[in-house]
Amino acid sequence: MNRSHLFNYIEEKLSHLASRIEVRGKLNLLDLHLHSENFYLHFFNELFGWPLENLNTIKPNAEAIDLIDHVNKIVVQVSATATKAKVESALAKDLSAYTGYSFKFISISKDACSLRTQAFFNPHKLVFDPLCDIFDVPSILKYITALDVDDQRRIADFIRKELGAEVDVRKLETNLAAVIKILAKQDLRRGNSAVETVPFKVDEKIEFNSLDASRDIIDDYLVHHSRVDRIYTDFDRGGVNKSLSVLDAIRGYYRAHKSQLGGDALFRKVVDCATDTVLSSLNHEPLPWEELELCVNILAVDAFVRCKIFKNPVGYAHAAS
Repeated sequence: MNRSHLFNYIEEKLSHLASRIEVRGKLNLLDLHLHSENFYLHFFNELFGWPLENLNTIKPNAEAIDLIDHVNKIVVQVSATATKAKVESALAKDLSAYTGYSFKFISISKDACSLRTQAFFNPHKLVFDPLCDIFDVPSILKYITALDVDDQRRIADFIRKELGAEVDVRKLETNLAAVIKILAKQDLRRGNSAVETVPFKVDEKIEFNSLDASRDIIDDYLVHHSRVDRIYTDFDRGGVNKSLSVLDAIRGYYRAHKSQLGGDALFRKVVDCATDTVLSSLNHEPLPWEELELCVNILAVDAFVRCKIFKNPVGYAHAAS
């Protein structure tokens, strides 16, 4: 999984957890809060290398403080409320035992950006810089996006273990994932029959759409057009619209982004959207990232040849689909 998909996965999971808390309101809020409190304990330990502990397991019903790190002298409050009053209420509690400790505030549902520019009453003089010590999902994601790919993969693996097993009602089977599953079992090293004749010159369509960086991908995977056609033919034996639904899905990604993007950026976006769909499909069978990317690129090139994506040069008809 590349940096883009690793970050997108992390962003989706953290944002989903935050939205669950916000949408549920008071319904099961305590359970969600406790789950989030423990999640962020382990998450921050993984992210920053802190040895945080849940203070409630050491000192039940501890006021204002949820997590503590005695090694680095850090105390943390985890809250579903992000207001100045909430922060000051925590700081006003009897925290005299933590003199010299750094106070961190984690908003688990609301954006806390406005709090970082405010001044807070801090009677026990804990070390507290609102700009650096108030966390929310956007600030955490900003930190993660600067990490190298190995650290992002480590964080994504942790989140997958913690949150990935949760049933997501939005996760459905897709025909795109089913085709990828079939294509992944093909021996793509073996020779393939010649590319079927299409009523336009591929090079001219590449130039017409300014696909300079994508040219190599299209040239390399064009040879698999007839192979994909046979897969679609077999796939349609299970339903007359199965292959059409896959091609329309790919075309849908193209249509959704063509007003904002063009050329190579648009081609890459189509591939990324198709990849995200496969990864989030209930019937997706995990593949090494390189194999998944290869298969999605092949389907995108095939859609290009069938004129489902990108404009044809003037004067050329559409290829058969």
